[in-house]
Amino acid sequence: MQMPPGNPLLLSYTLQELLARDTVQVELIPEKKGLFLKHVEYEVSSQRFKSSVYRRYNDFVVFHEMLLHKFPYRMVPALPPKRVLGADREFIEGRRRALKRFINLVARHPPFSEDVILKIFLSFSGSDVQNKLKEAALCAGDEFMHCKLAARAKDFLPADIQTHFAMSRELIRNVYNIFYKLRDRAERIAARAIDSAADLLIFGKELSALGSDTTPLPSWAALHLSTWGSLKQALKGLSVEFALLADKAAQQGKKEENDVVEKLNLFLDLLQSYKDLCERHEKGVLHKHQRALHKYGLMKRQMMSAAHGREPESVEQLESRIVEQENVIHTMELRSYFSLYCLHQETQLVHVYLPLTSHILGAFVNSQIQGHKEMSKVWNDLKPKLSCLFAGPHSTPTPPRSPPEDGLCPH
Repeated sequence: MQMPPGNPLLLSYTLQELLARDTVQVELIPEKKGLFLKHVEYEVSSQRFKSSVYRRYNDFVVFHEMLLHKFPYRMVPALPPKRVLGADREFIEGRRRALKRFINLVARHPPFSEDVILKIFLSFSGSDVQNKLKEAALCAGDEFMHCKLAARAKDFLPADIQTHFAMSRELIRNVYNIFYKLRDRAERIAARAIDSAADLLIFGKELSALGSDTTPLPSWAALHLSTWGSLKQALKGLSVEFALLADKAAQQGKKEENDVVEKLNLFLDLLQSYKDLCERHEKGVLHKHQRALHKYGLMKRQMMSAAHGREPESVEQLESRIVEQENVIHTMELRSYFSLYCLHQETQLVHVYLPLTSHILGAFVNSQIQGHKEMSKVWNDLKPKLSCLFAGPHSTPTPPRSPPEDGLCPH
């Protein structure tokens, strides 16, 4: 899209610049507060503001509402749902992760990051943070009211903006659908690693249980007493290696959850906020503009009918209402163009985040390489310890042979 130099419509950020704006940690406070109705509290720490504050979920809700009020034409990420009853540990952890993604997307968003309500949320340590947020947001009006370029937004938009809007919306819808499937697969891969860890741990414990068995051998098997004793002694010690293997597999699964699945969820949250913004644009300012035009047409017809019937007072009242309605239409038209202006910038912002794909793939590949490398070392260290398990005649160790290609053992 060709734009004149110095056009304020264009964003010049890189992904590294956005990520460097701030990193916010959201950690769960173990103790639940409240005398009767217990609630979960979070410690929210910002690198940029060098602050650490305590926030409840309802504080996030008010902050989210104020963002939507002040920036109705921008991508405001959704909050995770609230569950009143049955909030188990898994649900609470999932919500903590979602809140962390939400606040990091907001803290790195160019207009949001410069707004006072973000600074209040991340650094105000008083007890009435919700009222502080409302005071700061409601008294200033929305972005259209205080943006110097709002009335001139149309001048910066390309003539075929609706075509570009439709194409971008279709592209991002397709990207979202694909990344949604990738996230599901990444979750399954991470879950398999964690399941494998549990299986390896149990496998080692069962071998140890076999080696610790104290059942005496029958008299007819006494000839093999020394062999069985050596085998049991070797089996008993294998649980240590299998526990180490389980630990490595669990680490790999957790690493993929944090470095791959969470990054995919972050990107999906961003894309979903873009889809929500497109719906707000269509159902919000455009719909209001169309309703204002329809109302204007009805009033014009009423005025013509009143003028024909020679009712001066009615005509004068209608003329006043028509002028008022024309002002409403003009404001709605300006808002509509400003909404497109913001939507165009938000589309660019999504494309700035697209290189996050390489970060995600890099994290996935590195996790696989490191995980398999560490587990391979443990397997190789384990192999020499198996030599006594394959003792042949006269106690000569006989290493295991590879099975035939058909998988069947010879007679």
